[in-house]
Amino acid sequence: MFLKESSTGELVEVLSMRDLIDPFRDSIVGRYNMGEDLPDPQHFPKSNLVFPSGEPLPRCWLDPDYRGHGAG
Repeated sequence: MFLKESSTGELVEVLSMRDLIDPFRDSIVGRYNMGEDLPDPQHFPKSNLVFPSGEPLPRCWLDPDYRGHGAG
């Protein structure tokens, strides 16, 4: 799966889907998708990633207490 780094617009290949959907993880391991040689994996903060269309990541992937917010 690819996401876009919102600060640079570069595509990032997600290497761990488990980290992506875990709301208790604030970063993912991925690598930039550029050039012929694959760059080394690095950590990317989820707060700086969006879908390639520009849509934000689902709140349930980012906020461990997403069910408790907005209730009342």
